[in-house]
Amino acid sequence: MPTWHARLRRLTLRFGGVLLLVAVVLLAGWAWYLNERVTERFEGALFTMPATVYAAPDEIYIGQPLTLADLVAGLERLNYESAGSIEETGTYRRRGNEVAFHRRAFGFADGEQPARRVQARIVDGAVAELDDADGESIGIIRLEPRSIGTLYPNHAEDRVLLDVTHVIEQAPLLLDALLAVEDRAFHEHSGVVPTSILRAFLTNLVSGERVQGGSTITQQLAKNFFLTQDRTYRRKFAEMIMALEMEWHYPKEKILEAYLNEVYLGQDGGRAIHGFGLAASFYFGRPIDELKPEQIALLVGMVKGANYYNPRRNPERALARRNVVIDVMIDVGLVDPTTGAQWQARPLGVLEKAGSRARHPAFVDLVRRQLLEQYDRDDLRSKGLKIFTTLRPQVQKALEDSTARLDQVEENRGLDAGSLETAGVISSVSTGEIEAMIGGRDAHFEGYDRALDAHRQIGSLIKPAIYLTALSRPADYSLITPLADEPTVIEQRGSEDWEPQNYSREFHGSTPLLEALAHSRNVPSVRLGMALGLDSVAATLARLGAPRPQPFYPSMLLGSMTMTPLEVAQMYHTLSGDGFMTPLRAIRTVVDREGRALSSYSLNVRRAADREPLYLLQYGLQTVVAEGTSTRLNQVIPPSVGVAGKTGTTNEGRDAWFAGFTGNRVGVIWVGRDDDRASNLTGSSSALPLWAETFVQLDNQPRDMQPPRGVEFARVDPVRRHVVPERCPGESLPFIAAHRPARADGCQGGTDKGDGANGFWDWFR
Repeated sequence: MPTWHARLRRLTLRFGGVLLLVAVVLLAGWAWYLNERVTERFEGALFTMPATVYAAPDEIYIGQPLTLADLVAGLERLNYESAGSIEETGTYRRRGNEVAFHRRAFGFADGEQPARRVQARIVDGAVAELDDADGESIGIIRLEPRSIGTLYPNHAEDRVLLDVTHVIEQAPLLLDALLAVEDRAFHEHSGVVPTSILRAFLTNLVSGERVQGGSTITQQLAKNFFLTQDRTYRRKFAEMIMALEMEWHYPKEKILEAYLNEVYLGQDGGRAIHGFGLAASFYFGRPIDELKPEQIALLVGMVKGANYYNPRRNPERALARRNVVIDVMIDVGLVDPTTGAQWQARPLGVLEKAGSRARHPAFVDLVRRQLLEQYDRDDLRSKGLKIFTTLRPQVQKALEDSTARLDQVEENRGLDAGSLETAGVISSVSTGEIEAMIGGRDAHFEGYDRALDAHRQIGSLIKPAIYLTALSRPADYSLITPLADEPTVIEQRGSEDWEPQNYSREFHGSTPLLEALAHSRNVPSVRLGMALGLDSVAATLARLGAPRPQPFYPSMLLGSMTMTPLEVAQMYHTLSGDGFMTPLRAIRTVVDREGRALSSYSLNVRRAADREPLYLLQYGLQTVVAEGTSTRLNQVIPPSVGVAGKTGTTNEGRDAWFAGFTGNRVGVIWVGRDDDRASNLTGSSSALPLWAETFVQLDNQPRDMQPPRGVEFARVDPVRRHVVPERCPGESLPFIAAHRPARADGCQGGTDKGDGANGFWDWFR
């Protein structure tokens, strides 16, 4: 009979066997679960890719007005580097009046454009010759567009995907250095190196804490992809199992490619920098295949601790780590000691500010809103779309630079420094493309977007809608129709009677329509609007693309209604053209990760006003600048450009506006306070200076004032405002031909001496 010792031994063996079996089953189940996670990730999209937003590309073409300085500045904005030779992409060389550069390859919306060497010769401020490397003339070439923003996934990770084959061909030193430092046995092991793990275990045991990991690149990838950063043996065991499973299922090249794109290499505010592709842009402003050897060594060294070795915050620490990597490269024979020492003597070469993209948050905000009209939010944040936009960097820079004038405005108006804010929009007359936008004084601040969300009273900016409504009735109104500038009382149901006043608090009697518009007279404008009918004015506003006021109160005839700067820009863009309302747009084309164009944002126009009355209104708005409330603009922009525009000022100077257009661009500027306090602002003294500061930096094309068929000019007597024979003194004004007033017999007045109506106040309206 077995003793109790024997029975206990058998029971223990049986129980231990059961426990072992359970442990094996549990381990197998856990391994199966981990395997499912690995295959699910690798068989699907490895990375969620945010949509990247690009500015419009700079174009260079024969005959283009362009200085040598502007051409070089454009190249340097794209981080082209001055060099004696342009064998490498992203380099340029300037000699005399010639600039040679090696354009980078880029996948445009209409296809891939290869790298190309180009030489431009500038003569008298224009491109005289444009040749390729073989000396053949080329008509036009595009530079690669600059990234201006990203529509992030929810976890705010960002990356520029690298293809391992491309890296092997174009940047082999990156792979060699990475494996030399992080995993020399990568091509021999099966995901785990037991001796390294044992060595790390013993080191940690002796030290009493985790000081070594012993991880292969595959293990690091497993940790980054699937596990937390907790330093526990359970996590380490899971990491080993997943590494073995990755190596079992997938080739080394796929694992290495995933690692190149996943490794964490820094932080840009709330955005995590993942992968060597984005890190190259973020730290050096260049693609990975343009990096110098010492720059590659720095990025490889940062794998050990991207924040600890951050070259912007800890340059000395980063330099030491980089040189350690170069020492390793020397030890394994990637470089000879002499050359390696030369690399170690070079500076870090890191850009002072993040070089991955320019920041234009207001414009990108508009892009996001327009995209959401056609695309699902998740697709924008995960499918790696390329968004090609209309933003022009030079125009954007000019608009951003103009905000410096706010300091002078505050001083002139006796306001606290930093109290004023601004917003601005610039668009193309011919296409409706928005070329620049700022949402605040700090154009790079990602916060309240005043260009899109600040609903402010527009003041006299509404008056062109009133006058266009009148001029669209040519049987009743022309530019010389007299308007009564005299006291009036407007009865308003449910509120007190309203007695509108001119800005100067003076009345001028009978005033020609053109003069009332040019000098922004309030009373004749209100009387005209009431005579036309509020519904008629509201309908004109809607046709111009502005919000239709509902209800429309009489006080809105002086701009008590609110609009955003973008809405004002839409209205004035319609006024600048040939009578068609073209929706302003920020997007040209959307392209998927494979380069397929998903959609193009083509022109979508509709008739808003007849060409003839619109021409008369444009003449009136040009008179505003020539001799009305915006004459100071002539001191900055040559009168030959023929700028047309309108100032706007609201009660107690809370809001100041200027909206104007040249032959090729429309610009709207708003200035005011976020708290809407009285600020003694005027359109001409506060908003117009910013508009002028912007447009003086641009290539302003003169406005084409050739009258359309159906409009003819006639001489007008300067005193009595009658049409007179051409031999008489006076000014030629446009009329709709079928309704031109009858010509008087003989000359009616004398030489125009003026009527004294244009007073001191007109400078500040």
